[in-house]
Amino acid sequence: MDAIEKLLIMKSKKGDIDAFEELIKNYEKKAYNIAYRIMNNEEDAKDMTQEALIKIYKSIKNFRQESTFSTWIYRIVTNVCLDELRKRKKSETIPLEINTEGEKGTMRFEIGADEETPEDLYEQVELRQVIFNMINSLKEDYRTVIILRDMQGFSYEEISIILGCSLGTIKSRINRARNALKDKLRLGLELYDKKSV
Repeated sequence: MDAIEKLLIMKSKKGDIDAFEELIKNYEKKAYNIAYRIMNNEEDAKDMTQEALIKIYKSIKNFRQESTFSTWIYRIVTNVCLDELRKRKKSETIPLEINTEGEKGTMRFEIGADEETPEDLYEQVELRQVIFNMINSLKEDYRTVIILRDMQGFSYEEISIILGCSLGTIKSRINRARNALKDKLRLGLELYDKKSV
């Protein structure tokens, strides 16, 4: 944490709104990306990001600098989203929207060819949908760690802090989530291949 950020945190703890806005502007996009990945649509992501920022402002006095400020923020964003999903008592599957590079971030699932025809692009979109549906069908704990690790690129340690779980639990959960996803993808891709023949 640099000196400017420390100063902005100190001022924010004293209620300085301008300092808080300056402090938070570097984290808003990633906070939105996390909310978008968890909530799976723009409106909910905007609402949850806004709610998380309000919560961050109200609770910044409690930030003890035991973790990085960014990790603390992303933990609050994640928790706000997960709390909202629990409140809604939705089924375990929440539709994921297909997303390409842009404002909402990029996905690591890349399917490419040297020369892509419109048909190739359509098949890629279709295949991405299969992959997203498989991620979406994972239980909440697994879906969350896959989103944080494989889509957002957080380290195991950061995820441990964000979710408030031990490092061992996170490693185990990610391993089980990836194995579950691998099984689902294998089955999903077999069905996809049969469909496209």
